[in-house]
Amino acid sequence: MTHFESARLKVFPLSLFFETHLQTPYSLDDVKDKVYSFSSKPGIRIYKVPPVRNFLVEDVDGKWVYWGLCYVLSVHHDYEKQETSGTFKIVRLNTAEEMEEMFKLTHFTNPEQNYF
Repeated sequence: MTHFESARLKVFPLSLFFETHLQTPYSLDDVKDKVYSFSSKPGIRIYKVPPVRNFLVEDVDGKWVYWGLCYVLSVHHDYEKQETSGTFKIVRLNTAEEMEEMFKLTHFTNPEQNYF
């Protein structure tokens, strides 16, 4: 496993690949009812609880990709390490066009982080 794959495993489902999604878009059926986990995210993060949705965003080398929406199901804070871990379920996947539009609508203050 490469360093990138190892780091990605901690924060994003390895079953979703942007390049694949561009060619043959994933559908919600591909991920629905699956529970994903994330671990060791730096900082203490607070998430809204279901049924309020949270953005599902992948950080690709400092560039942000807005994949869709998720429900955060559980959260664990490690106050000594200042890290957050938890589980989530994907409730919406964006098309490639929607990914680009979501960045423009929600992340406009840092255009240098735009993956597109």
